[in-house]
Amino acid sequence: MAYLEIRDLQTHFKKKAGTFLAPVTETIRAVDGVNLSIEKGEILGLVGESGCGKSTLSRTVMQLIRPTAGSIVLNGEDLAKLPPSVVRKRRLDFQMIFQDPYASLNPRMTIFATLAEAIRQRHPDAKGAELNERITTLMETVGLDPRFQKKYPHEFSGGQRQRIAIGRALAPEPKLIIADEPVSALDVSIQSQILNLLKKLRAELGLTMIFITHDLGVVRYLADRIVVMYKGKIVEEGEAEALFDNPQNDYTRKLLAAIPKLAATA
Repeated sequence: MAYLEIRDLQTHFKKKAGTFLAPVTETIRAVDGVNLSIEKGEILGLVGESGCGKSTLSRTVMQLIRPTAGSIVLNGEDLAKLPPSVVRKRRLDFQMIFQDPYASLNPRMTIFATLAEAIRQRHPDAKGAELNERITTLMETVGLDPRFQKKYPHEFSGGQRQRIAIGRALAPEPKLIIADEPVSALDVSIQSQILNLLKKLRAELGLTMIFITHDLGVVRYLADRIVVMYKGKIVEEGEAEALFDNPQNDYTRKLLAAIPKLAATA
């Protein structure tokens, strides 16, 4: 069995429509029968335009949203069947990196406090020299100077804040990372640094990763395999280079055609 097995996953929402005198309840099928297998140590790229359901899928896997139906089997255990109290403990093994690092960090907490809180989820008794050493190692791992651990999020650049967010995600020592558009809010020059960091972390820590983006150009550099999502469904999947060289679905071809290309020079 693959490390993560998603089977017939559905996440539906009810929406009230119509008029006051003639109300209607509509069903929004944000995720509609998704099947995915992810091997241990693999980076899976999940791509699609805004509104295709990729972020809802990521939050459903994280159990931030409970699925309407289907199974999410992580290392042999179906997360969808676990009660919320057990899911919270199990979530130490799978963490998320969000698109906007500033919004996801507490502005009133120093970097030391932010990382210490996350470390204590796995090591509740960590304190003193042990805690300091763990925080120092974590900051060095994500490319931050440990001398800045007493600073607050607003004192860092966007790229540095995303490194902090990555450090916080790594602090509980997870095996699965779900990265939801983690570079889309960053300058192009900083994007490459974060992508290189994620590749390095995969190699050094043996992480399994789902990398979510609307940018096929970005995911081609990072992912081993790419899955294309449209209107809540998977419409194509394959090895990264094979998908770029020979896309089978019309929607995939449209996404590829939308990748910006450098103008030819004389």
